[in-house]
Amino acid sequence: MRIDFNNGWLWSPEFATEMTTPVFGGEDKMEQVRIPHTVSITPLNYFDAHVYQMISCYRKTFAVPSEWKGKKVSVTFDAVAHEAEVYINGESVVKHSCGYTAFTADLTDHIRFGEENVIAVKCDSNETLNVPPFGFVIDYMTYGGIYREVHLDVRETDYIRDVFVSAGADKKVRIKTDIVGDGELVAMITDVNSGKVLLAEPCGRECEIQVDEAELWSMDNPTLYELSMTLRNGDSEDTYVTRFGFRDAVFKADGFYLNGSKVKLRGLNRHQSWPYVGYAMPKSMQRLDADIMKNELGLNAVRTSHYPQSHHFIDRCDELGLLVFTEIPGWQNIGDEAWKEQAVVNTREMVSQYRNHPSIILWGVRINESIDCDELYVRTNKEAHELDPYRQTSGVRYLKNSSLLEDVYAFNDFSHNGKTAGCEPKKNVTPDMSKPYFVSEYNGHMFPTKTFDSELHRQEHALRHCNVLDSVMSYDDICGSFGWCMFDYNTHKDFGSGDRVCYHGVMDMFRNPKTAAYAYSSQNKDIGPVLEISSSMDIGEHPAGNRGEIYIFSNCDSVKMYKDDIFIKEYTRKDSSYKNMISPPMLIDDFIGDQMKEGEGFTDRQNKIVKDALNFSAVYGMENMPLKMKLTMAEAMTRYKMKFDDAYMLFGKYIGNWGGKVTKFRFEGIRNGEVVKTVIKSAMTELNLSIDVSSNDLVEGPTYDVAAIRIKVTDEYGNVMPFYNRPAQIDVTGDIEVLGPSLADINGGMGGVYVRTTGKEGKGSIRITLPENGQSVSTDFTITKNV
Repeated sequence: MRIDFNNGWLWSPEFATEMTTPVFGGEDKMEQVRIPHTVSITPLNYFDAHVYQMISCYRKTFAVPSEWKGKKVSVTFDAVAHEAEVYINGESVVKHSCGYTAFTADLTDHIRFGEENVIAVKCDSNETLNVPPFGFVIDYMTYGGIYREVHLDVRETDYIRDVFVSAGADKKVRIKTDIVGDGELVAMITDVNSGKVLLAEPCGRECEIQVDEAELWSMDNPTLYELSMTLRNGDSEDTYVTRFGFRDAVFKADGFYLNGSKVKLRGLNRHQSWPYVGYAMPKSMQRLDADIMKNELGLNAVRTSHYPQSHHFIDRCDELGLLVFTEIPGWQNIGDEAWKEQAVVNTREMVSQYRNHPSIILWGVRINESIDCDELYVRTNKEAHELDPYRQTSGVRYLKNSSLLEDVYAFNDFSHNGKTAGCEPKKNVTPDMSKPYFVSEYNGHMFPTKTFDSELHRQEHALRHCNVLDSVMSYDDICGSFGWCMFDYNTHKDFGSGDRVCYHGVMDMFRNPKTAAYAYSSQNKDIGPVLEISSSMDIGEHPAGNRGEIYIFSNCDSVKMYKDDIFIKEYTRKDSSYKNMISPPMLIDDFIGDQMKEGEGFTDRQNKIVKDALNFSAVYGMENMPLKMKLTMAEAMTRYKMKFDDAYMLFGKYIGNWGGKVTKFRFEGIRNGEVVKTVIKSAMTELNLSIDVSSNDLVEGPTYDVAAIRIKVTDEYGNVMPFYNRPAQIDVTGDIEVLGPSLADINGGMGGVYVRTTGKEGKGSIRITLPENGQSVSTDFTITKNV
């Protein structure tokens, strides 16, 4: 019997031993909390990491029925940051020193049956602990608290402790069951979607079963199966349920293969943090991140930097067909012998707890960007291979030609600076060309970018991501790449922009897209039509009033451009200088089309000469015109009796249009001959407020539920206003509450709000209001209970 154990906790920012005892007179001074919980609600930025570093106490009173006597009673914490000691009725029962893996405390010998009992947790979230990832600087905040869910298990004395299941493309299921006690085992395999039972038969503790009618798990068809192992001994019965998929995932010297088909990995790194609450978010928000990565960013892979992450997130990756590279906690530093021993323990816990997920294709068994330490990494590799002989290992390094004990060489390639090649060739990095190779990080700190940076800066950020993607695609022997990173995140004083934020993401902290996000989403033709123009077309945003280079990011077959409803040009991938990407960015190089042929009576030759010169001047300025173009203009002056004044007049008429009617550019994304998306760029005359709500139906289940509300301030055409940086008013009514401040942070025209349920069924509503014009948007929520 599993009992969710997330409600009814008390919390204190200080710890005292008497807090762990049944008789404690200070409960009225403790705060009532629900799990997941963070020890400190933080601002969006400008806060110090010390706000969450403390030794705090969690306490919960619960009744234990007499009927539980003779059974095994345990409690499992999915994660506590970062060192936890669990007490039952004042007695310490377990101490756990990893903030990113689960642990279980056996309560059987310490509880009082037929009475009320007290469980308490001493939670140490100090970054001075002698455990990974601590010991030196860390480029991310680590927060604190019981930030993942908790549950109680009541079992028979004969029970199943763990089940490891692996299934390949050969349709064979390999099962290894860890039993406490004795009994007979029965295995049942069920299709998760249809409920069809494929198999139900007795089996041993280690067995191999052929299931010929099983479908393979793939990125496009992630078929999942449920394995139910039941242990029977007389009248006692215990069941262990886990999900799995049939697939082969293999890294080879010439690339990555899924079920025998070569796949180029295209992913981003993900931290598990959110504004205000740090790590503490429930199932719905964990799953939402996977949905965003797959369905909005169009990715096929994710690296869980730099630690194992919530099973809710990985579960959703299983369901979506999103490939996962997960790794042990750590960041550059390697500590003393006790620290190293904990790293080995972390490897053991990571692999044993996550190995049934079909989406996980690789174990990271090195400390991220650490120096070589063969003594340690021989051990971590051994742990991973012994616990899971079916997956390969890797480890992220910044070193070229470093000691390669793992199966796959992973390298953080920050060689691209906007001008250099997008990535290094494999032969320049790895000491063993016969081993697989991929790029585990790129960009990131090389070009931090805010949503409210200049247009050219935001575009350059996107192009740098394109440069790497295009370069990686050009090499058959690079398995793929993971960009740094999915979204901006809070960090320590040694990193970021001084406000405790690393602006390294292709999205902001609320998961709103920057221009660079479209470099990724445009690579997936299976998601909704993508069409993004890198410019607002406001020339005053650019030096000297030149339009500068403007790019189209789209996954459409082609994009048609119109100026004031006059067709200018249709762009396709052949118009791009990027030759390897699936859907490369396309440079807008024509603002005139055939207008001068029709309006000025120009011949084809005259039209080409003048149009090329005017288009070049629009982008780069007349003063930068190359000699060859100047010579062709001289030809036009000679042959067609044109003057420089004519050129200026034509520029004003067809390019500049100063003081004239407002120009409206229209872009149409075309798929299969049909217009599937339209973008309009013109001078804004009004502000509009819009929101994107993750779900209006919230469920009080094992714990509270959360809805993410992403906010955009746009013009009348739906274009985000990137220099709108003001807070919005939040008003909430009903059975929901806001996580974080009462004002919505909006920066770069985008922001967000999180609301959560309060333990009640009912209704809730939120209204968000702009301060300058009173414009508001509201949305309603329905809250149900799922007991």
